[in-house]
Amino acid sequence: MNRNRQAYRAFLLRRLLEKTSHIIAGSLIQGCAMGVFLFPHSIPSGSGAGLAMLLNHWFHLPLSIGLWLVNISFLLFAVHYLGRVSAFGTIMVITATSVSVNFFEVYVKTPFGNLWIDLLVGSVILGTGISILFRERVTNGGIGFVALAIAKSRRINPGTSLFIINVLIFALTAIVIDWKIIIQALLCQWISTRIIKWLHRPSLLGRLAFHLAWRKK
Repeated sequence: MNRNRQAYRAFLLRRLLEKTSHIIAGSLIQGCAMGVFLFPHSIPSGSGAGLAMLLNHWFHLPLSIGLWLVNISFLLFAVHYLGRVSAFGTIMVITATSVSVNFFEVYVKTPFGNLWIDLLVGSVILGTGISILFRERVTNGGIGFVALAIAKSRRINPGTSLFIINVLIFALTAIVIDWKIIIQALLCQWISTRIIKWLHRPSLLGRLAFHLAWRKK
C-alpha cells in the first residue's frame, strides 16, 4: 500500500513538473514573439497587448508591466469561471510572459528589421507558444474569460464575443496610435490562429506520436 502511494505521489510530482515546464516554455515562446518581433512595430498580439500599448502611449508605462496589469485585472473580474488550478496556471502564464517580454525587448533584437517579415515570424512563434499553453488547459490571458462571461450572459458564441472585444480594442489602438495597427493586428490573429489549429490537428499529433514511438525502438 505504501509503495502504491509513493508511486502515485511520484507520478503526480512528475506530472506537475511536466505541466509547469510546459507552461513556462509556452509563456517564454509567446513572450519572445511579442518582445522581439511584434511590439517593436507596435503590433498587438491580442486585446490585452493592445491595451498595454495604449497605457504605454498615454502614461509611458513599460509594455511588460502594462501587459501584466491588464491581464491580471481582467482575470480578477472573471476568476469565478476558473478552478483554482486553472487560475494559478493563468497567473503563472501572465507573469512569465510579462517578464520574458521585458527581457527580450531589452536584450534581443529582430534579425530581420522588416515589418512584414517580423509580423509573419512573430505570429508563427506566438501561435506555437499559445498552442503549448492550450495543451495544458491554461489561457494566455484574462480577457478570454471576460469574453466567456459575456457569452454566457448574452447567450452568444464565446468566439464571437472574443472577436468583438479584440476588434474594438484594436480599433481604439489604431485610432490613438496608427490606423495601420488594426490591419496588422488582425493579420497576426489570423496567422497565429492558423498555427494553433494546425498544431492541434489529430493527424499531425498522430504522426508525431508514431515518430517518437519509432525513435524509442
